[in-house]
Amino acid sequence: MNKRTFLKSTALTGLGVQMGFSSLAALFDDKKNIPASDLAADDAFWKKIRDQYIIKPDYINLENGYYNFTPQPILEKFIENIRYVNREGSYYMRNMQFDNKKRITEKLATLAGCPADELAITRNTTESLDLVIAGQEWKPGDEAVMAIQDYGAMLDMFEQVAKRYGVVLKKVSVPNHPTSDEEIVSLYEKAITPKTKLLMVCHMINITGQILPIKKICDMAHSKGVEVMVDGAHAVAHFQFKISDLNCDYYGCSLHKWLSVPLGAGLLYVKKDKIAKLWPLLGDGNTNMSDISRINHTGTHPVHTDLTISDAIDYYHMIGGERKEKRLRYLQLYWTSKVRNIPKIILNTPADEKRSCGIANVGIEGIKPGDLAKRLLDEHKIFTVAIDGANVFGCRITPNVYTTTEELDAFVAALKKLAA
Repeated sequence: MNKRTFLKSTALTGLGVQMGFSSLAALFDDKKNIPASDLAADDAFWKKIRDQYIIKPDYINLENGYYNFTPQPILEKFIENIRYVNREGSYYMRNMQFDNKKRITEKLATLAGCPADELAITRNTTESLDLVIAGQEWKPGDEAVMAIQDYGAMLDMFEQVAKRYGVVLKKVSVPNHPTSDEEIVSLYEKAITPKTKLLMVCHMINITGQILPIKKICDMAHSKGVEVMVDGAHAVAHFQFKISDLNCDYYGCSLHKWLSVPLGAGLLYVKKDKIAKLWPLLGDGNTNMSDISRINHTGTHPVHTDLTISDAIDYYHMIGGERKEKRLRYLQLYWTSKVRNIPKIILNTPADEKRSCGIANVGIEGIKPGDLAKRLLDEHKIFTVAIDGANVFGCRITPNVYTTTEELDAFVAALKKLAA
């Protein structure tokens, strides 16, 4: 089969028979006695899930990390929610939106594993964490610790408070292949001084997919009186955990990534005793300083997206957290295991299964990341994103549950050809 025929045939699976939530739930119920690790490798089963996505035939999409576009069942719910809010108009905004938001926040808190009164719905990770960074009572000489691998928007906000308040920024570099948790914890620990006020750390580094030992870092930082803010943009609904188990002070996530909520939804967790001291970006009339809703006041916003968070959570539970995590990790290990020891191919993601899940990063010696991404798209019709900096030189690869092993075989073949 040539490449054009392959792309056309795989694209057609995105136009298969679409099922509603109840039919999909029945599909998974039929597999309830099959271990998640076995189901992860059952391509025939996951192709039925692929049928719930409308997939472009132009390329193989291995860049789902920026935006995990929504499957049709969630998209249809989203459209229903738009129509519902539009029909109700101002009546909904004045009489219904706040009760619904409270209900959805409680449902989201259960998924995230934290108390509902410590969680707020935001628009994305950037908004969530920038609210924390900008909301601190900074003084000249205060220090903040972060990594050069952290997301650019948050680093930019730290640069802004450095210029505005005289905050000192201390940046570490997380190794792509750490030898132990202790190596990473020690890295952050050495950057802390008596002046350190806040430490930012990624739950999963977005450019490599490396999962960091968050609780150990938080425990260490707290022993020195330092608060910890966690960037969980790629963690929620990707692999299983509870925010309450991490012992962090702040946590932010984008729900349009692995939860597949339509664009415009995120979450912010703030430990209860930290809420009152944060300044909101926009003024709010709430006089209860411990009410987290005062922190993310944004005015009128697309409330139909908030409603669809509930539908996306239902879809996630229908798939099952364990089954989704194991499928994503299976897909990553499927292709990385085939290229990890090939000359000139460089994997920037740890081989240890506990240190990664669905995301990985690959480079080729002698080819710049931007050129690699361009050649993968132009010559092999494979869409990725180039990462060129912060000690990471390659392309980030983010499959989704709809990705097939046939697509990954095509990707592996392309890497081998480019490396030869």
